[in-house]
Amino acid sequence: MPPQKPNRESPPRWLLRRADQAAVGALVLVAIVAMAGWWIVQGGMSGRLIELERMPERTARFEVDINEADWPELAQLPGVGETLARRIVESRQTDGPFADHEELRRIRGIGPRTLERIKPFLRPMPETSSVAGR
Repeated sequence: MPPQKPNRESPPRWLLRRADQAAVGALVLVAIVAMAGWWIVQGGMSGRLIELERMPERTARFEVDINEADWPELAQLPGVGETLARRIVESRQTDGPFADHEELRRIRGIGPRTLERIKPFLRPMPETSSVAGR
């Protein structure tokens, strides 16, 4: 018995008929034209589309209370790392709270330049006359 030849005249059932293929192709073409139209309306070639890389840099502004902050908060200050932040907390615990920002100079590692660099990020200190016990 000779091997049977597959029947090539009828296409497999999972393929679309020619009319269905034409309809899907037309819908895809309409979708591409619609997307191109939207792109042109939104700015397209003129470059008015939003580009996140061109947005101006924004920074978060924060202030730290040197008499309340723990070392992780203090370590975020410019020029203050973990070691120096731990020294600030240790000094505050042993010698008492800071009366003003200049008292930070009692800590080894904080000089005039470091103090000037971190001052914009320090919360203002209360007036000495308004602090109880001073």
